[in-house]
This record gives sequence, structure tokens and C-alpha cells, in this order.
Amino acid sequence: MAHSSTMEKLGSQAPDFNLKNWNPLLEQEAYGLSSFVDQPSLLVAFFCNHCPYVVHLRDSFVGFSREYQQKGLAVVAISSNDVETYPEDRPEKMNEDARNYSYPFPYLYDESQEVAKSYRAACTPDFFLYDENRKLVYRGQYDSSRPKNSNPVTGEDLRKAVDALIQGNVIPENQIPSMGCNIKWKSGMEPDYFAR
Repeated sequence: MAHSSTMEKLGSQAPDFNLKNWNPLLEQEAYGLSSFVDQPSLLVAFFCNHCPYVVHLRDSFVGFSREYQQKGLAVVAISSNDVETYPEDRPEKMNEDARNYSYPFPYLYDESQEVAKSYRAACTPDFFLYDENRKLVYRGQYDSSRPKNSNPVTGEDLRKAVDALIQGNVIPENQIPSMGCNIKWKSGMEPDYFAR
């Protein structure tokens, strides 16, 4: 079932987290907001292995992340799916995907799903861009491409937002929600904040 971003209020403070890293290409075992204190901007992406929306833009997003990390953007991907119902998203598979697709960012597992809730994440992928004070400046789509349309995967919307942030320009508040598979909540854990 597809959902769109909840479009959390711009200016909201980034919630902290402390999650184990399952990217074997990075040595650090766990990450939180303090892990990125030296970087002037932060992108938190809610991700998973199996979602066709994530798979659709995965290669492009890896390239995007590598490019913008060199410009000072910290990138972290978090998977919050229930692995009992979706075993292809379990940490061992996260480890494999991170290695197979050369993820240049930490890939963290939110087993309790509390981090997803604190960010008001709704779908995969779901993107949250924060400035140097970790205030939310963009939450929306990567671009207009979807698995079932013919639009090219460019990352245009997210690129424009990150470029504006890096250059000190105003990021327009008129932002298009991301769309993807709903986060696979454990029984009784589904929040009530989804955009309708």
C-alpha cells in the first residue's frame, strides 16, 4: 500500500537517534545526530531493501549521496520495517545491499520503529533535509519519477533543495511529497499521522 510523506512542519528540530549501522563498508558501529556534528547539513532518508520505489531510485541515490557528501552533506539511511513480516528487510540483507550497491552512507536499523515515529516518517523512500542547526528545510520527493511512469530518475527536487541550502538560498516551501510503500509497522505500532 502506497503512502505519501506526512510533510512534517518546516523548521522542526531533527529528533536524535542511536542506531546500529549495518553497512559493512563503514567501520563505525552506531550513529546518532552527534555523529554528523561537523557537517553543515544532514539528509535522513527512510529506506528499505525490498520496496520497488526505493529500488527504482537506488542507483541514482547512491551517486547523489557520493556527490553531495563531497559538498558537506551528511547522509544517513534508516530502515524501520517489521522484519518478521518482511524478512527481506532484515539487517543481514541490509548488510548485503549496502555492500552490493556500495552505499557511501550508514544504513541503520530502527528495530523499535520509534525513530520512524519521531520523524513522522510514512513511506520508503521518505527524505528529511536539515540545515546546520538541524532544522527541517525540505521534506519531499527525490524527483517525479516512479516505478510505473516514464519520468527519468534525476533527483531533481532533492538536488534543488540541497543546492539552495549549500548556497545559502531560500528553499521554496511549496514541496511535493515523496511517495512510496508504507513503512511496514509492527502490529499495534502504526501511527495515526499519515497524510491522506
